[in-house]
Amino acid sequence: MRITGLRTLTTVHDWGRPVGDANGVYSDGRVRVPIVVVETDTGITGVGLGPHVEIESVFSAIEGEDPRSVTALYDRMLRRTFKAGHQGSVFGTIGALDTALWDIKAQAAGEPLWRLLGGRDRRVPAYASALDIALDDDEFVAAYQEYADLGLRAAKVKGGLDVEQDRYRLTLVRDVLAKAGRGVRPSLMLDVNETWTRKQAVRHVGEIERTLDLTWIEEPVRRWDVEGHAAVGRGIRASVATGENLTGLEQHRALIAAGAVDVVQTAGVWGITHFLRVATLAHAHDLPVSPIGTTPVGLLHAATSLPNHLVSELQDLRPPLGVSVDYHIEDGAYVLGDKPGLGLCVDEKAIAAAGDLIPEPTYGGSHIRPENAGRRLHSVETGTALRV
Repeated sequence: MRITGLRTLTTVHDWGRPVGDANGVYSDGRVRVPIVVVETDTGITGVGLGPHVEIESVFSAIEGEDPRSVTALYDRMLRRTFKAGHQGSVFGTIGALDTALWDIKAQAAGEPLWRLLGGRDRRVPAYASALDIALDDDEFVAAYQEYADLGLRAAKVKGGLDVEQDRYRLTLVRDVLAKAGRGVRPSLMLDVNETWTRKQAVRHVGEIERTLDLTWIEEPVRRWDVEGHAAVGRGIRASVATGENLTGLEQHRALIAAGAVDVVQTAGVWGITHFLRVATLAHAHDLPVSPIGTTPVGLLHAATSLPNHLVSELQDLRPPLGVSVDYHIEDGAYVLGDKPGLGLCVDEKAIAAAGDLIPEPTYGGSHIRPENAGRRLHSVETGTALRV
């Protein structure tokens, strides 16, 4: 079996409502979703969700190779980009290709990837994550009620701009989950997406912890601030979760070695091999891992084989346009299917027909950091602060 070519597509994830975080909001709820399809001489194709940046250069490292040599090919891609730095979108391109190769490998074996990787239980515990900062109270409650009806008893709220608003929102979601759980105590997380300084983080979380119990605070300071994460961890009761935006095992190593992270995260866009390596490093330090992503299907399969998987993020309950996935949500967990590979199917005709729905790459949203992030003296009204 040999890799013979690739195709790139772009579809849209249409939430049908505003989504975003402390950095910005997609006001119409439409988010671009790039896709990579890797072709082989046997007719098997693999699918990865992720960027196309510098893909011709990265793909040249694996073209003509046996796609089943996944981890060796992952390292070939890293070596191909090491001078420019395998970071950001380029690291996402590597991750998308890596995910597609794992898809091919499992299809060639005639097994779902979770079984090929050694998983025993196809159920992957999940927590609700509605990207909810722009929702009014009624919309907010309705969104989390939908998760609660599917058995979820843990939720992550977006915040960081107003401590009273965050406390209020966390209380609302706690009550929704507690009522659905008939007394089961919900787990609450707050994600501020790198919007604070160290002192702001300790003060803000400390105020919330006067009345609420937080399971974790996510990305309280900039992703590379090892000392800052450690300082926040010492100043609060909640665990510190971070890592979704770290691109490379070496970036995780510094945080873990310093005891600056309690829950190690990595994003679905960075690929399966990266996640498996980060999880092994975390396990060596007795730390749990928690995947992040809108449709993190590759990491869900990988999570079934890990001794230190804690819980995986569940964002939108519907996949991107033209994409279908072989799993469903039941009793608070993803339940993976039996289709060989990842169980990802792409309807290229449907994607092509909906091209006018895809926003421009320059369209504003949570991927653009505001000028005043980390330098606010007062609370910010979300209705005005989040427009980009």
